[in-house]
Amino acid sequence: MDFRITGLSAEPFRPLFGLTDDEIAQRGARRYIADAKPGYPDRVELRDAEPGEAVILVNHTHQPAHTPYRASHAIFVLEGAGEAYDRVNEIPDVLRPRVISLRAFNSENMIVDADLVKGTEIEPAIERLLGDTEVAYIQAHYATRGCYAARIERA
Repeated sequence: MDFRITGLSAEPFRPLFGLTDDEIAQRGARRYIADAKPGYPDRVELRDAEPGEAVILVNHTHQPAHTPYRASHAIFVLEGAGEAYDRVNEIPDVLRPRVISLRAFNSENMIVDADLVKGTEIEPAIERLLGDTEVAYIQAHYATRGCYAARIERA
């Protein structure tokens, strides 16, 4: 089964790009300079920031639906992030070295299934979850810290 993985649009985060650290902090966010790779996974381009690149840690509502699963959490966004990752049948390298929580939602934005997998073994779990006709989309999260990573849907 073909699947599509997408990153977030950079548009909602652009107003933070170029602000001073104090201005960013006033908006409830923080700037960090990547000092290791992997370590700072960007949610737009779906790649780890290179050492020396600036990322902004910001709260993001990754599940905006008015359901019990409505949720937000901290995510890193590469300062100056460009085009959102959007590929079919390709797993971005940023997911591979991590343990991933896959949360399958139905069309009413309710979780109907979930799985916890090593990033190196993610494809079979995606295929299994999307093989269920009740599943409308999957949210991938980095299991260790629980942060939203990407959206997965049928291609």
